[in-house]
Amino acid sequence: MAIKLIKISVVYFVIGVCLGMYMSMTESFDFTPVHAHINLLGWLTMAVAGLIYVGFPGAAETTLAKVHFWLHNISLPIMMIGLAFLVSGTESAAPAVATGGTLMVLGIIVFAINILKNVRN
Repeated sequence: MAIKLIKISVVYFVIGVCLGMYMSMTESFDFTPVHAHINLLGWLTMAVAGLIYVGFPGAAETTLAKVHFWLHNISLPIMMIGLAFLVSGTESAAPAVATGGTLMVLGIIVFAINILKNVRN
């Protein structure tokens, strides 16, 4: 799971940077919350999780690691697409943000349980 997390984090990094560049070029910063969340939850969080799993391969090989990976990677696009619509004025996108956000929190809780349970001295 370590390598998968690191590789997908780079994809989110490219998306976040391109979105930032688009906003800068158009001088329209409506999507700043989307940009920030993609970079934080996509690039940074997944890269750090991947590096933790490199350091603790026993935790990376668990079912919890797989559940964390998939919850994170299903929830983030749902939440970010919903948030993009929401900040664009589509109020009906709020349930997508809430659903994606809830799944993200669950994924992070699974990650925390995995780390607390399987990372040892």
